This record gives sequence, C-alpha cells and structure tokens, in this order.
Amino acid sequence: MTPDDADVAHLRALDREHVFYSWSAQRNLDPLFVTHAQGCHFWDGNGTRWLDFASQFVHVNIGHSHPKVIEAIQRQAAQLSTVAPNFASAPKSRAAELIAQVAPPGLDKVFFTNAGTEANEHAIRMARLVTRRPKILGAYRSYHGATTTSMHLTGDPRRWPSDTGAAGVARFFGPFLYRSPFHSTSAEQECERALEHLEQVISFEGPETIAAVVLEPVVGTAGILVPPPGYLAGVRALCDRFGIVLIADEVMSGFGRTGRWFGVDNWNVVPDLITFAKGVNSGYVPLGGVILSQRMADEFADRAYPGGLTYSGHPLACAAAVGALTAMRDEGIVDHARQIGESVLGPGLAKLAESHPSIGEVRGLGVFWALELVKDRQTREPLVPYGPAAPLTEPQQAFMGVCKQRGLWPFVASNRVHVVPPCTITEELANEGLEILDEALGALESKLG
Repeated sequence: MTPDDADVAHLRALDREHVFYSWSAQRNLDPLFVTHAQGCHFWDGNGTRWLDFASQFVHVNIGHSHPKVIEAIQRQAAQLSTVAPNFASAPKSRAAELIAQVAPPGLDKVFFTNAGTEANEHAIRMARLVTRRPKILGAYRSYHGATTTSMHLTGDPRRWPSDTGAAGVARFFGPFLYRSPFHSTSAEQECERALEHLEQVISFEGPETIAAVVLEPVVGTAGILVPPPGYLAGVRALCDRFGIVLIADEVMSGFGRTGRWFGVDNWNVVPDLITFAKGVNSGYVPLGGVILSQRMADEFADRAYPGGLTYSGHPLACAAAVGALTAMRDEGIVDHARQIGESVLGPGLAKLAESHPSIGEVRGLGVFWALELVKDRQTREPLVPYGPAAPLTEPQQAFMGVCKQRGLWPFVASNRVHVVPPCTITEELANEGLEILDEALGALESKLG
C-alpha cells in the first residue's frame, strides 16, 4: 500500500509544518517524498522510479526491502519487540555470533549501539579507559559522526560550527596521492611519508598521552580514499610500538561495501576495535556497535564498563542484522560486490575518465567509488573549493538536472560524485547508471566553458 495523491499532498504539508531536518537550512527545504522501495530502486510521491546510486546514505548494502530481512523483523516483532539491554535475547546473541564470525580473527565480542556515532563514542571511551590516556588522533579527511566526541574527531568541514577544541583530539594527514600533502609522486612515497608524518605527530603529542588512533580503512564521505599498500599495516605497527589502541571506523566501509566483509580485510590488518553500523542490517532498523578484541574485552572482565544505552541490542534491530547477514552469506553478496567493482564499476568509471576531462581521478573498491571532479586536469583545481556545503554551482546543477531527468539518484559531495549503489546491484543496472553519469558529466562540462 502506498499513499494516493491526496495523501501525499497532505503528508508533504505536514512534513514542512512539523519536521526539522538535519544538515539543512529549513526555510526553502523541499525534500523528495519517498513512498516505497525495492531492490536498487525507490519511488517518490509522483510515481517516479529512482535508481539508487547513493544507497541512501551509503547504508542500504543489501538493497531495499529484502524479503529475508523484512520477514525477520516481522517474526521478531510478533515474539519480542523490545527488552532492556541487561537481558539476553535470541536476536542479540545470534547477531553478535554472526558479526564475530565475519570479523577479523580475535575480535569476538560485540557491544551494540544505535548508530555509528555512538559506536565511535564508546570505542573512544573504551580506549581511554584501557590506556588511561586522554588524547585521540584522527585524520583531517574523515567523518566519524555527529555527537560530541565523534564530531570533534571528524576532520571535514561539518565539524567547524560545533568544534570547541575541547575533546582531546589531535589531527594528522592521511595518505591521498592525488592531492598529496607530502608532495609524493608515487604510492610508495605517499605511504612512507604519511607514516613518517604520523610518527612525528605521535612524537610531538607525546606517545604516553595518546589513547587511540581512529581512522576509516577506506575514507568515506570525505572522499573514498583508498590507502596505498602498506599504510594500514604501518599504522598498526606504530600503534603497537607506542601502546596505542587502533580503532577502525568501518561504519561506511564495513559489511561488503569494499567487496570484503570489512575494509581492513583488503590489507589483512587486525585493529583492536572496529566500529560499525549502516551495512550490518542496511539500516532497516537503526543499529551500530563496537567489535572488541579479546584483549580489550578482558580489561572489563572484573571491572564494570561505565557506559550503556537503553536500546543496546534492540531485538528488532538485531533480528534485522541476523536476516541481513544470513542473506549476505547465503547469497554471496560480498563476493558479488567485489566482482561488480572489478568487472563493471571500476572499468566503466575508468572509461568515463577517458572521455571526460572534468574527471581528475577515479578511485575505489567494490561498490565504493568516487570521481574527483576538476576544472582543469593540469592544475587539478577542484570543481568547487574545499569548505562547508554550499549551493550547487551551475555545472553541478546541470549534472543533477540530467540525473533527475533520467531517474538516477546520485551522491554528490563537494567536488566529487560518489558511486555507491547497493552491493546487490546487477551488471545491467550498474551499466544503466554509468550511462546516465556519462550524459550528466557531458552536461556539467558544457557549463564549464
């Protein structure tokens, strides 16, 4: 059942009268009214079908309305819809088991939260309690959430309006060869110099004051930055040398997005803590968490962990995770994401770069890709300058216009287009999206002059 035209008009009016939206100036906001979704598509109140090349907020890894997840939620709601977090329950136990089974070796305990930002808050708290140190190191090009500590840890400009500089955070530059802060000319140089830089930051901040290094194995909304070979292993080695906890923020890169269960699996690096959300159940019911190594969990064997949430391990959210993870395993969805990246998205985006001078770089893994858009390939001047979100420029508007005409919902972030469809996308739909991007980039370049 979907709303009829009269209901849609009424509900839209109610939305604008009563709903306050995140990350938005409210006065002229006109959100698309979505009525239903299936697979890689969703539909709006006008009946338009959209190919979801954004996976909403890069979280619908298993696709919309997967029947196994829907059935799991419905069955659980009829049996036990909620219970306090101090009780054990079947969905919480089973979800934790499935997560531990696909996590890197030695990470066997799961603390459940409601979202990724809470997961990062608790991982940081755990690291500080275990090390008895105050500082956290985070990268400039990063996003870790919108609550107090995770927002301070975030590197991108969304931090600026809320940053009081009081959360014990110090920053470093991660590797990004295309715009290298180290003037590198090769991936090997970028890796070596980025690790030297991180070691210097640790030395100048004082190793004995640093509880954790927090990083996204593949940086997400700040650019989909794939680290050079050896970088994550080098960070692991630095953390080991100085007794620092390594926290991998896998909120966006986890559960199939990079073509592996977790982003760190691409480099066989084992962190001390992994934070997750989004893809664990594709956001059907909000769920996040922290996966702890045995060493970290043992620290709280005989002392209480001073933290918790009313909805930790919520039965409906955990049931959705059980349904999603079971389907991902049984249907080979993670392997499919890797294959579609290697055989369709990667080659297809590289081909676009050959014919579109506005594309400075193509980068990504699995179903996690970005087009770096530039005004000039020689100077690498970005399409829009680095900074807070601003109204779309005329070239961006032309790009979006074609996407809307053709029924493609893209993910546009700063001077980039992120290509992040569900892990379940077919070759046919991936090529359809690439064809629309080709046309939209042509429209963008016609406005560049």
